[in-house]
Amino acid sequence: MSEPTCVPAADRPARAASATASASASVEPVPLAEVVRSGFVEGRHRGHLVLLAPDGSVEYALGDPAAVVFPRSSNKPMQAAAVLRAGLALKGERLALAAASHSGETFHRRLVGEMLTAFRLTEDQLRCPADLPLDPVEAEAYLAAGGVRERHVMNCSGKHAAMLAASALNGWALESYLDPEHPLQRLVHTEIEKAAGEPVAAVGTDGCGAPLMAISLTGLARAFRSYVLAEPGSVERRVADAMRAHPEYVAGTRRPDTWLMREVPGTLSKMGAEAVQAVALPDGRALAFKVEDGATRALGPVLARALRRAGVDSPVLERIGHAPLLGGGREVGAIRAAF
Repeated sequence: MSEPTCVPAADRPARAASATASASASVEPVPLAEVVRSGFVEGRHRGHLVLLAPDGSVEYALGDPAAVVFPRSSNKPMQAAAVLRAGLALKGERLALAAASHSGETFHRRLVGEMLTAFRLTEDQLRCPADLPLDPVEAEAYLAAGGVRERHVMNCSGKHAAMLAASALNGWALESYLDPEHPLQRLVHTEIEKAAGEPVAAVGTDGCGAPLMAISLTGLARAFRSYVLAEPGSVERRVADAMRAHPEYVAGTRRPDTWLMREVPGTLSKMGAEAVQAVALPDGRALAFKVEDGATRALGPVLARALRRAGVDSPVLERIGHAPLLGGGREVGAIRAAF
């Protein structure tokens, strides 16, 4: 197989952030993963990846580390930080759930309901769409028990409950809490720019309806790095600590983010839709990548390989990186990292 080209950071021309993600890359995406069936490479997933050294410099990159992307749910730590800046007193599991793309498991649904009740809010006030549990195993059980699509079941409902509560606390309009010009969303915008160390390049709408701020992959890695290195007790560190202490509430019992944060102590990890992933290690190493075609099946293999390159040595990487292909009900191949 042909190896993707890694262009050293020093050899890349500096480039200002583009206003749109589609025009952001000055370097073409490279293969991050291969689809290998019966020994035959039948496809490749291309994208961009950046790995920061402990001092924050770019240590390794594939494609364009300055590629501007919509981080999707990888922005959630910064969104959670914004509700804390707004004065909302969240901690523990509730703060982790405010930064979550939860699986819709029973304990997730219960805590969303408890948060709404605690802040005298109702499910009807949530502006995220009604949905089924994100986790397919949980979705089957939920449907078998007679469950239907509901707003509190949607994977972003914890974030929305926190945003609503912060708005209510400050006397801000509740019905428009997703407007990009709403005071809370302006706080989110500021929080993302501060953490990334760069201006937001574009603003769109996420799948849950919330405003979505685009930044570079390097900016995303830098943001996660800043949260794990923040001073204890700071807003950033409070978010990182809650996520790392309660990873099941950030994702779910069958999710790689949970496995990684649980089994590699001190790690902060958050995936985003359309195959985005950001991770920071406690010593300041951080990585971010985006699979261009949005294939989430490539996330695990790419993440496991990138973490090994960052020096992580843990049995959990085998589980995260295992992405089998089936034929006739048996394993006949796999998605594997291409670098």
